[in-house]
Amino acid sequence: MRPIQMVDTKTQYLAIKDEVDAAINGVLDSAAYINGKPVQEFASALSSYLGVKHTIPCANGTDALQIAMMALGLQPGDEVITPSFTYIATTEVVALLRLKPVFVEVDPKTFCMDPESLRKAITPKTKAIVPVHLYGHAAPMEPIMQIAEEFGLYVIEDNAQAIGCNYTFSDGTVKKTGSIGHIGATSFYPSKNLGAYGDGGAIFTNDDALAHKLKMIANHGQQKRYYHELVGCNSRLDSIQAAILNCKLKRLDRYNQARKEVAAFYNKAFEPVAQITTPFVAPYSDHVYHQYTILLNDADRDGLSSYLAEHKVPSMIYYPVPGHRQPMFDSFGLEKREMPTTDWLTERVISLPVHTEMESAQLEYIVTSVKNYLKA
Repeated sequence: MRPIQMVDTKTQYLAIKDEVDAAINGVLDSAAYINGKPVQEFASALSSYLGVKHTIPCANGTDALQIAMMALGLQPGDEVITPSFTYIATTEVVALLRLKPVFVEVDPKTFCMDPESLRKAITPKTKAIVPVHLYGHAAPMEPIMQIAEEFGLYVIEDNAQAIGCNYTFSDGTVKKTGSIGHIGATSFYPSKNLGAYGDGGAIFTNDDALAHKLKMIANHGQQKRYYHELVGCNSRLDSIQAAILNCKLKRLDRYNQARKEVAAFYNKAFEPVAQITTPFVAPYSDHVYHQYTILLNDADRDGLSSYLAEHKVPSMIYYPVPGHRQPMFDSFGLEKREMPTTDWLTERVISLPVHTEMESAQLEYIVTSVKNYLKA
């Protein structure tokens, strides 16, 4: 049995090594390291896959969110509503632009933004909503978009953890997450479902005017070289990463299916274990299991994590400190909101290894280790 990892990027690479190596060598031969042909090819292929008009590649997922907010013309003091239960990048960019983060609760089953909590948080200063498709499960985009339309708000989807996930609307329409809001943003960090071999990100929109602005901002605020119409930044996906992502994009559905099979194995094994609540999948959502995250009931989460580590099984806590309790926001004069659901989740969630290259022996060993600790 191979050593167990949270994500086995090396074994995944070895399975496609010849194709990836040839793609990288093609970039080296062309010497077009920035904005080379693979970047344009990848943007076009990803647009087709997601069903969006425009894909703007950029340097990383955090930049994708920042550029999105810059393109919407948000001003210091404008309020941006996000879940507190998410990775810090979602709200870090809000603070960086001197906007005001407003934290809301998540649904305790899906871990995604709760529409009622969202509605209650809206004020005259609210300008945008950033729902997060957490762990690979879609946020409830239909009610979120209805609320946004009612109040005239922008929606930026944080799709860093759910690329390839399908959302089904009440009328039966199916769309990919990241293609529903005014702007979508994603990350190609190596551990993501669609991961590069370094940093990378992308922004999506169906709005032609927004796409034009997003492209300019990502390229120093210029559309013609040396003529800078907007304050922008330097955020580019390099050609080598794009070439790698081109190889992996056509395998994304297969990769996501492999993750679903791992999750199905865990779900069946843990079904009789009273101390474990396995991931919930809402009727409107697919689940692509960027993380396989369980809730522990009447069990010592940190004790389990330590026990697994002793038995060479990695695990992670995503996330131990929610946004509303991070000291980086102390200077923003935020209202001290009571967030019992978020606080409750941070004490009980634990993520187990899930990736595309897992072996049955590894899965059996992980399940046995968890059950041994819980005496299940």
